Amino acid sequence: MEYDWSAGDLAFRDEVREFLAAKLTPELRRAGRLATSVYPDHEASMEWQHILHERGWAAPAWPVEHGGCDWSLTQHYIFQRESALAGAPALSPMGIKMVAPAIIAFGTQEQKAFYLPRILTGEVFFCQGYSEPEAGSDLAALTMAAVDDGEDFVCTGSKIWTTHATEANWIFCLVRTSRTGKKQQGITFLLIDMTSPGIEIRPLVMTSGEQVQNQVFFDNVRVPKANVLGRIDDGWTVAKYLLVHERGGAAAPWLQVMAQDIATAAARQPGPDGNPLLDDRAFAAKLADLRIRTEVLEILEFRTISAMAQGKNAGPASSMLKILATELSQKLTELALEAAGPSGRVYQPHATMPGGPIAQFAPPADGYHSGADWQAVAPLRYFNDRAGSIYAGSNEIQRNILAKAALGL
Repeated sequence: MEYDWSAGDLAFRDEVREFLAAKLTPELRRAGRLATSVYPDHEASMEWQHILHERGWAAPAWPVEHGGCDWSLTQHYIFQRESALAGAPALSPMGIKMVAPAIIAFGTQEQKAFYLPRILTGEVFFCQGYSEPEAGSDLAALTMAAVDDGEDFVCTGSKIWTTHATEANWIFCLVRTSRTGKKQQGITFLLIDMTSPGIEIRPLVMTSGEQVQNQVFFDNVRVPKANVLGRIDDGWTVAKYLLVHERGGAAAPWLQVMAQDIATAAARQPGPDGNPLLDDRAFAAKLADLRIRTEVLEILEFRTISAMAQGKNAGPASSMLKILATELSQKLTELALEAAGPSGRVYQPHATMPGGPIAQFAPPADGYHSGADWQAVAPLRYFNDRAGSIYAGSNEIQRNILAKAALGL
């Protein structure tokens, strides 16, 4: 594989850098730098999406006819890496990166015409309705019922761990429309208006204190059959397609930036002997190991993206990347917490920009916090990243997929 940038790639990189320098305000950079999880401050994220949309870069991976960019794989990588280096806040993936590709692949012309432009502008903001209290990693065990009633389905049940349900005005759900055959059969992929009568949202408080996740209850919610994505009873096909997009993507640039931030902080932070922590051989060895792993992950991402560009399905590779990226991210947050030292043990979310409201916390009247901002962020990122090996299908499930699909066990 050729790693040298071409003259065209370098010109594109400079174009991206110029755009980021001009459009990323100090407030937006702060939101990216002080984000406590993969979900940044909602208002900052939406503001950045509007700016990107004006440039035509909000959804570069979409087909051009739907608002995407005719970029090469290298250009996609450059854009993501430069965005990470510049500290841009992430965009919510549920609409642009998850349900939108499924709508493009399985949706009717009417569905594409309605949802896609509104997802780009933010007028339609999706959350994901997959997991249930008794159906998480074993998603096919879901029981939320959708009963056929003429032109509608009547939905009853609940979804849990629904990120940004309080901000979303639409939710894409997997619902049970039949109980015959295998449990993967009889599932339908349904797009539901969150303003429909019978929907109740109850926020969940995470270990970080943030209220980003929610449980959503559906009590005889009437949904038009026109909102079915794909075919009735064949939603599992759509869900599998969507999960490839959820597990995929380029994580390596963001993890490389995280590792560099740790190195920069450790060069200033005193270690046990009073010298810079980066001079501590044990700490430096752990950091070096993680930086090498981010480079390996980047190569694997290149290989997977290259295969997909040739029309191949990512298949089990998406499971492998999901495992490696989330477990590496957890290791990096552990090392950041170690580097933060005593100031990293203090709960001070007011010094950060979390992805949701902080429950039952009253910040000091003068806004005081000990240590630097990154030390306040470190424990919250640590808590939030514990979920990384669970969401998008637990890593245990991903290893089962690899065992069957790649090893034939």
